[in-house]
Amino acid sequence: MRAIVQDAYGSADAMRFDAAVERPVPGADDVLVRVRAAGVDAGVWHLMTGTPYLIRLMGYGLRRPKYRIPGMDLAGTVEAVGANVTRLRPGDEVFGMGKGAFAEYACAPQAKLALKPTSLSFEQAAALPVSGLTALQALRDSGGLRAGQKVLVIGASGGVGSYAVQLAKAYGAEVTGVCGTAKTDLVRSLGADHVIDYTRTEIGAGTGTGAAGGAPDRYDLVLDIAGGRPVARLRRLLTPRGTLVLVGNEAGGRWSGGMGRLLRAVLLSPFVGQRLRPMAAAERYEDLDVLAGFVGDGRLTPALDRTYPLSEAPEAVRSLSEHRVRGKSVVTV
Repeated sequence: MRAIVQDAYGSADAMRFDAAVERPVPGADDVLVRVRAAGVDAGVWHLMTGTPYLIRLMGYGLRRPKYRIPGMDLAGTVEAVGANVTRLRPGDEVFGMGKGAFAEYACAPQAKLALKPTSLSFEQAAALPVSGLTALQALRDSGGLRAGQKVLVIGASGGVGSYAVQLAKAYGAEVTGVCGTAKTDLVRSLGADHVIDYTRTEIGAGTGTGAAGGAPDRYDLVLDIAGGRPVARLRRLLTPRGTLVLVGNEAGGRWSGGMGRLLRAVLLSPFVGQRLRPMAAAERYEDLDVLAGFVGDGRLTPALDRTYPLSEAPEAVRSLSEHRVRGKSVVTV
């Protein structure tokens, strides 16, 4: 089969197109998917570079990538199923998370796949799984979001942020999105009630947001997505009983990737009135079905920036690493 392969950690230049890769064989609990599209997210970049180095110790390969074919998010058609698979059958159109999605075929556990919403193209569906699950669980589970609350999404124009804005609105919140100048129109189109351009207003630098355009000064829930602002500064944005959810960190060092900030938040949380919570998404089909429900009633739509053919997947990852993506990018197969 055709696939993108990577034999060493490095930049996007470490990826190469190969037209003669062996097709994977599904295990008893796995599904073989004929991939039609694969999503591009920050996790692909981290596994490409092998940074922070902590992820290598987590089983992804110390000296080189454990999995030669990159890619996690996928959408396609079920080609074959393992002996223990009962929910899915050949011919089903599915989306979810697997291994080696930058290829014509990929395997995924049935527990991480759901039926693709008929209203979505394969490209749109491939943009949904990891980022959509992260946004949903950050708001609903870690954040305890309730209707009527004021929510601040820092990083509102990215993959997770673009879903967080829409989902927070779907749950009945008043939403303020933070992004750069070039992406304010996108965040407004997603339904944000207020948009703050961080290049003009440094949120949390003083006693409040330095609110612009009627944005609140304090929030019941703040999602900091792939940010690096100190927890003390972010706490100034919260109401006395508000919740801060830290969704990743792209400002940390090469060794721990900012885990120190997450740890400080966990240790501080029991001693203050506010809740300070790091989070990591759980990959489960039940929540993919929840996302599909929001898609079905029109309250959630993937914000697609650009699609790339499989042979240009390295360029798609390079564009993501250079912060040139609005919403999500997708590789078509």
